[in-house]
Amino acid sequence: MFLAAELPVMSDLNIALVGCGRISGHHAQSINQVDGIRLAAVCDLVSDRATDYARAHNVPAFESYHEMLAQVPEIDIVSINTPSGMHHEHALDMIERYGKNVVVEKPTFMRPSQLDSALAAAESAGVRVFPVFQNRYNKAVARVRSALRDGELGDIRTVSVRLRWCRPQRYYDMAPWRGTFSHDGGALTNQTIHHVDLLRHLGGDVRRVNAVMRTFGADIEVEDTTVATIEYASGAIGTLESTTAARPDDFEASISLVCSEGLAQIGGIAVNELQIFTPDPDACAPNSEDFVGIEGHGAVYGYGHSAMYADIVSAFRNNDDYPVSAGDCRDTLKLLHAFYRSDEAGGWVDVDSDAESGRLGRPDDAISAIYRTPA
Repeated sequence: MFLAAELPVMSDLNIALVGCGRISGHHAQSINQVDGIRLAAVCDLVSDRATDYARAHNVPAFESYHEMLAQVPEIDIVSINTPSGMHHEHALDMIERYGKNVVVEKPTFMRPSQLDSALAAAESAGVRVFPVFQNRYNKAVARVRSALRDGELGDIRTVSVRLRWCRPQRYYDMAPWRGTFSHDGGALTNQTIHHVDLLRHLGGDVRRVNAVMRTFGADIEVEDTTVATIEYASGAIGTLESTTAARPDDFEASISLVCSEGLAQIGGIAVNELQIFTPDPDACAPNSEDFVGIEGHGAVYGYGHSAMYADIVSAFRNNDDYPVSAGDCRDTLKLLHAFYRSDEAGGWVDVDSDAESGRLGRPDDAISAIYRTPA
């Protein structure tokens, strides 16, 4: 739980979407599947995007979130789905100016220090910050985590992440924020952040990393490929391979663990298939999910957003802990930055450090001005 503030008892929580890109459609669909929460409004600087979602979900559309919050003051939560480099500015505005709880899409914030300032503002305002790490809810991930917790797999020896997706030049040319260190980050930050989170969620605390980054498949300032070696606090070791330079299409997003009592491998397009589980091979089929047929949205998003919103409802109704704590989110962002710091330093770096990458999340006000909502 991010805060211990008293929360009002209410029948339905009202939530608004700020930013109506591709992921917001998945949020809207997920919200509609959860009891106790309702979509109340949508907002995007591009009016046609907001109007499309508004018509699909029978809610009002706005170009300005200031106007939205003035006209629909009963909004309890704002889901921030804007470019990653705008999350901090938008979250602070929602918290400090309007006293709203916020759901913040991956990577939550571009820098750990931004998370800390948002949390401090939320504590002062008596509201909450809910990060989005929906792959934790995948059946395969939950089954492996349970096996690790209960000792079914024994001690972890190695952990390996492989993300091999395709993002050609036309993907980065779609918007000025894409492919920038200020507002996007490369393949590791944008496409692999959930797997960076799973390195910790399944493998435990990471002591240090050694990463090399390259750009192979597009004319962009950020990396599209990272290969890294990982050393865990437990003594386990690991590897990470992250690339969006695969061609011609997305291939896999997987994680495997070699343990003292067995092997587990989660594969598929988005860590959704339990492919190997040697303690109980019969557990593979019931703990695998087919994401390919998700209607209207990318299969890579999975089904976890619905479970996440159910947990948010429980946090309000029952004052339950939200599964991703402040420290948990901070440690994932610190691990993310450690990979970039290692590439910048040309060698091993400790993860438990207040140091941040000199590139990732550096300000660029010219780009921010494009996505800033005038007061």
